[in-house]
Amino acid sequence: MSSALRSSRSLLSVALACAVAASPALAEEPAAAKSKHETVPTQWLERMNGALTTRNYDGTFSHWQGGRVEMLRIIHRVQDGMVSERLVSLDGSGREFIRTGAALSCYLPDKRTVLVEQRPAQQSLVGFPTVNDQTETFYDIREIGHTRLNRRDTHVISVSPRDEYRYGYRLWIDDATAMPLKTQLCDPRGHVIEQIVFASLALPSHIPDSAFRPEVSTEGFRWLRNDPVMPTAAARLAWNAMRLPPGFRLTVRSAQTLPGSTNPVDHIVFTDGFASVSVFVERQPAPSASSSVPQSATVGSSSAFSTVVDGHKITAVGEVPPATVQFIATQVKALQQPAAPDSSAPR
Repeated sequence: MSSALRSSRSLLSVALACAVAASPALAEEPAAAKSKHETVPTQWLERMNGALTTRNYDGTFSHWQGGRVEMLRIIHRVQDGMVSERLVSLDGSGREFIRTGAALSCYLPDKRTVLVEQRPAQQSLVGFPTVNDQTETFYDIREIGHTRLNRRDTHVISVSPRDEYRYGYRLWIDDATAMPLKTQLCDPRGHVIEQIVFASLALPSHIPDSAFRPEVSTEGFRWLRNDPVMPTAAARLAWNAMRLPPGFRLTVRSAQTLPGSTNPVDHIVFTDGFASVSVFVERQPAPSASSSVPQSATVGSSSAFSTVVDGHKITAVGEVPPATVQFIATQVKALQQPAAPDSSAPR
């Protein structure tokens, strides 16, 4: 990946476990909509998902990880079925990420670069955990208390993994609006490794188009495009994992040409709803002895593992334990070899 793409993804990764918190100014739902005495923990998570995906919101939050705190602003709008988002760093770099549907523009003032790429229309800049039919098979979900936060009554929900392949979560969900006030990502010992807390948030009924324009001047910037690639049947390799940790499934598959490269990079995403792992497959032009040695890294809550398979570099990255990215990366294989020139059927 290019340095610009790595830089953009480093800030985007902040949002993988991000949730939105409500300030005292949040509007409450009608009393008839409340069911705080009847709602079970999984239903609180479902209500949270619904609130976060259907509401307009504009707020600032602090992100703590590895002893560092960063302030960011997120603006989210749903209008005529189209989702628009803007994520801004407030701590000096001035980096901004603006998404309209499937189009994402990454403004990187420190590199005097704008990176434009396509991503799945349903994939938010803020990766909210979701609940599915199998969630309770792999996580123990409990309500562990009630407390007040930001002068709001909250339900504290604990989401604890049942195995070693995922991290746990604690969420403070507002009783009136179902918006989470705070989230914590926890390691297997229950220690907090990442925390998100919103300092302020508004839920406006209308957000103007001007809210999704970058503040940074792009005069003199380089514009780079991460264009999607549609390879021919003869050139396509269908990469997938032979085995996955329990509960994980493939949700995204795409190919693109990165700036400064002529070779397409395959991108696949595996998720269990809460935890996600991105895998990048890059063809190695001239493999060396050093490039074939598996490499691992851990930065805060994010783990990465790289290896080489059939002349391709496989890199798995996600907010999961190191064992999970290593498991997935070593299981990725090409399921379909290039078709012969005179054959229309895959081999």
